[in-house]
Amino acid sequence: MLVRLMYASRATTPGDAEALQAILRASKAHNPAAGITGLLCCSGTMFLQVLEGGRDAVNRLYLKVAADPRHRDLCLLSYEEIVERRFGAWSMGQVDTTRLNPALLLKYLPTTTLDPYAVSGRVSLALLEELVATASIMGDRG
Repeated sequence: MLVRLMYASRATTPGDAEALQAILRASKAHNPAAGITGLLCCSGTMFLQVLEGGRDAVNRLYLKVAADPRHRDLCLLSYEEIVERRFGAWSMGQVDTTRLNPALLLKYLPTTTLDPYAVSGRVSLALLEELVATASIMGDRG
């Protein structure tokens, strides 16, 4: 059974590019074997991540994230059974929020600052889907 899990968290060390790269490297190294795909959107102190894969694998990974000291204020935005993946092209794609058009963020958020705590999980998912549609995702596919 496939599931999609989306969460928000805050970085314990804001703007730590090295920590972000370590998260992405670990994701790209371990997610393919676990059958997990998804996206990571990071802006300053905010993380917005979607994970897709088998229920057990996604649940185990989410528990690791919850225990990771680089995250705080973890908030589960959505968790659902899915028929197919929407983010299956990436072992872990990355959104560079510094290059986004502010009008795109304003379409979904109250301000031009990424704040998934201010909107529903459905809105956050719509934002991520539009980022995919507008080719705003970086990183290796698959």
